[in-house]
Amino acid sequence: MANSIEQRKSEHIQISLNEKVTGESISTGLESYVFLHNALPEIAFDEISIETTFLDFTCKAPFLISSMTGGTALAETINRNLAVAAEERGWALALGSTRALLDSDGHTSSFLMRQYAPNIPIIANLGAVQLNYGYGGDECREIVKKTKADMLVLHLNSIQEVIQENGDTNFKGLLKKIEQLCHTLEVPVGVKEVGWGIDGQIAEKLVEAGVAFIDVAGAGGTSWSQVEKFRANDRIRRVAAEAFSDWGIPTAESIRLVRGKIGNRPFIASGGMQTGLDGAKTLALGADLVGFGRAILKEATQSPEAVLEMMEIREMELRMAMFGIGAQTIQELKDTPRLKER
Repeated sequence: MANSIEQRKSEHIQISLNEKVTGESISTGLESYVFLHNALPEIAFDEISIETTFLDFTCKAPFLISSMTGGTALAETINRNLAVAAEERGWALALGSTRALLDSDGHTSSFLMRQYAPNIPIIANLGAVQLNYGYGGDECREIVKKTKADMLVLHLNSIQEVIQENGDTNFKGLLKKIEQLCHTLEVPVGVKEVGWGIDGQIAEKLVEAGVAFIDVAGAGGTSWSQVEKFRANDRIRRVAAEAFSDWGIPTAESIRLVRGKIGNRPFIASGGMQTGLDGAKTLALGADLVGFGRAILKEATQSPEAVLEMMEIREMELRMAMFGIGAQTIQELKDTPRLKER
């Protein structure tokens, strides 16, 4: 089990770095939105603040490093580089799936990032389906304790599990188990997709169950059916995966659907984010944080400095968008009437 998890995680990294793992024709939908330029912003660029809050935590920027990896030697390097950079820039940090933290003794340190990031929000991560495979409050509590995480997010990845060899595909009764965990765990529990989006009705059910935040993780970025396609030895699954290259709810549509159902409850927008301008659009659509994943994976394999440069570029793009519409704070950006559909 331990070796199979480690091998799978290593393959996920290499495939994400080197193969085409996005859909052929699906996009985030953000290209359908534009800001109406404000030629007279009446603010000073240097006075723009991108600081924000999420739940009870303060972030220097409304950005999150999305859950990516853990459980391998390369993953430890990636996560350390991300954690060091996130601490310096004040971004929130989400860990990759921590199942390997309990199922394997190897590379435990790849998840222990608090030593590099003592002051930022850290979000531990576990597949929600594991609640049907022996995991419960005690195991989640141990994950939070070991990682010293501030929150736990449960990821939903049904299509991926079908294509993945020996995947865990029993999703029956999960909502009730998620509800039980939300009421027993001492830290906030969130739920995220992995790249196929969450619709408004599901978001509403999750919030009613006690989920503290939602990450829509919409379609338009990495497709995990395509990642698993490259790993599949079973021809049936490999060929079937092709039919799902454009599956999912585009990120912009998922944001609209979720915000329409959960009101002002906290949520994160991720899925295909490439620029700070993308981030500005999702914030104006109603998101509270913006998650970047594969867009910074290559830099994360190199050094903290490479990640830091990418972060500074994303922040500059966000500030430029805010300056271009006359928004001095993140709240003003969220309230702007200047985001229009093409």
